[in-house]
Amino acid sequence: MVLRPPRLRDARTWSEIRLRNEQWLSPWEPTSPHTWEERNSPGSWPALHSALRSAARRGTMLPFMVYYGGRLVGQMNVSNVVHGALRSCTVGYWVDSVVAGRNVTPTALALVIDHCFNEVQLHRVEVDIRPENAPSLRVVEKLGLRREGFYERFLDIDGAWRDHIAFAVTYEELYGRSMVGRLAALPPEPSWRGVR
Repeated sequence: MVLRPPRLRDARTWSEIRLRNEQWLSPWEPTSPHTWEERNSPGSWPALHSALRSAARRGTMLPFMVYYGGRLVGQMNVSNVVHGALRSCTVGYWVDSVVAGRNVTPTALALVIDHCFNEVQLHRVEVDIRPENAPSLRVVEKLGLRREGFYERFLDIDGAWRDHIAFAVTYEELYGRSMVGRLAALPPEPSWRGVR
């Protein structure tokens, strides 16, 4: 598992994964007036890449590409980064359906949480998930994130204002351990249980 910043040359692979995973990803994506093909073509990547880099330079976002087995399999964005008294952020992510159930998302999220707490020195990490998104709910359950609230009609997703459940973890809740260590200490899951 490797997390790294997005690169301009990711366009073709990013697009191929996104286009192939339309049915898997579109129910969880922000509403857009553009078609899936328009939003996820190789030609759309340069503008998105530029926006991600710009937000990263301002310190409001930490964008990561997720690599597993030596290939790009997803993206994880730390957004709404706030310093000062709050020192908080929100994490959103997607992964290729072909790696679902291989512990990719929990591991990537654990790595990101550890990075946010240690290198970025944030205090709180939040993940907001639609109640219908069972695989993502399992990710935060597996990592032991605390359910913190329920946001009604929170985000305009897939053509409608959708409710979200807020999950969070603070630095103190790890008791000096890493989130990756917490994940590694879990017993193996039964082979019949599908996890993303």
